[in-house]
Amino acid sequence: MKTTVLHARIDPGIKSGAETILRKLGLNSTDAIRLFYSQILLRKGLPFPVAIPNARTRKAIKECRAGKNLHYFDSEEEMFCDSKERE
Repeated sequence: MKTTVLHARIDPGIKSGAETILRKLGLNSTDAIRLFYSQILLRKGLPFPVAIPNARTRKAIKECRAGKNLHYFDSEEEMFCDSKERE
């Protein structure tokens, strides 16, 4: 089988973290890329939804990156109770 080489630049932290997960799945980077590309062919597009965030989500992302309006919780239960109170 003929093969070709793919070169990609990626943040070392992302690469390391992803490879840790891949090892737990019994895969290496080459296997994961091959799987990803095969799914692109099968689905004729990306194998997951990709969308431009709406205005509310963009605002939340911007605030989060700026460290504004952040809320910290000790548990999921506390977080969900707080979100119900805000509705």
